[in-house]
Order: sequence, then structure tokens, then C-alpha cells
Amino acid sequence: MSRIGKKPVEIPSGVTISVTPANEIIVKGPKGELRQLVDRDIILDIKEGTLEVGRPTDQIRHRAMHGLYRSLVANMVKGVTDGFTRKLELVGVGYKAVNQGNVLDLALGYSHNIIFEIPSELKVSTETLKGSNPMITLEGTDKQLLGAVAAKIRSLRKPEPYKGKGVKYEGEYIRRKAGKAAGK
Repeated sequence: MSRIGKKPVEIPSGVTISVTPANEIIVKGPKGELRQLVDRDIILDIKEGTLEVGRPTDQIRHRAMHGLYRSLVANMVKGVTDGFTRKLELVGVGYKAVNQGNVLDLALGYSHNIIFEIPSELKVSTETLKGSNPMITLEGTDKQLLGAVAAKIRSLRKPEPYKGKGVKYEGEYIRRKAGKAAGK
């Protein structure tokens, strides 16, 4: 049995979970509402204050989806109660980030600035403090969308292994390589 799948999802006060006949789960909370289609074979059972995810058989397909949907529902519950944040750090001389609403203007060492539109479900903020690298902070309720947008921003200029320049996640470790050896 899936160790993750058999753990019940605690439903905090202020959060309501409903399942439609089309097997779509709707989670409403203080920070918003999230929806997720669930495979028709997965069994969702709401009991006093908890939600349990079950599977009909031990087929490989059912076992694979059991833990997946439990994790998705747990992330939805955490998202509508606390929300998720992701911070990106711009390392490099002249690298800048400025936002106007949900439009991010990035200067990443290319010949032109990159204009990146953030989805309306997420909130973006930028800060540039003297003596430290510029930071981009993404906030939202949907963990999947937040991770996808953060990964897309990071892919615009991945950190390189020699000097560590690029866009990296806060706290990310970059494995360094030695440069060319000096001449004779």
C-alpha cells in the first residue's frame, strides 16, 4: 500500500472540500478556490475533518495514482490556507528585475530586456537592496503553477558552473567547476 496515499488529508477549519459527480475536487479556503480533476477509479472519502484517498485494486496504474492524488489534494488544502512562495535570485553584474503589476521586466545580460507576463493567479514582487542580489518573489495558492512559472523564469538564464551567474532559486547550491589552468 502507498505510504503517502494511505495518510488522510487533514481539513483545517475554514476549508471546504466538495467532489462533483464528474470526479472533480473543489477546495475552497480563505486564500481562494482550487479545482482538480481526479481519475474516475480513485475513491475520495470525506469523513469528519479528514479526506481519505483510496484505490479499487492493486494494479500498477492504480498504485501510481493513489499517492499522486493524495499529494495533489494535500497541496491544494495547504495552498488555500497558507499559500506558497518561491524566491529567485539574480546573480550577475547588471542583472535587474522590475515588475509593474504582473509584468516582469528582466535584464539578464542579453542585448534586450525580457518582458515576462506572470499569470493572474500569482502575485509577483521584486526587491533590489544595495550590496545584495536582486530577488523575485512569487506567491500563489497553486503549487503546480507556481513551480512551473518559477522554472520558466529560471530557464531564461540558468546558473552557469564557473562563476555562478544566472537566475537561481534562493538557497540553491550550484556545483562549481575549476576554470582553465594558467599558462605554462
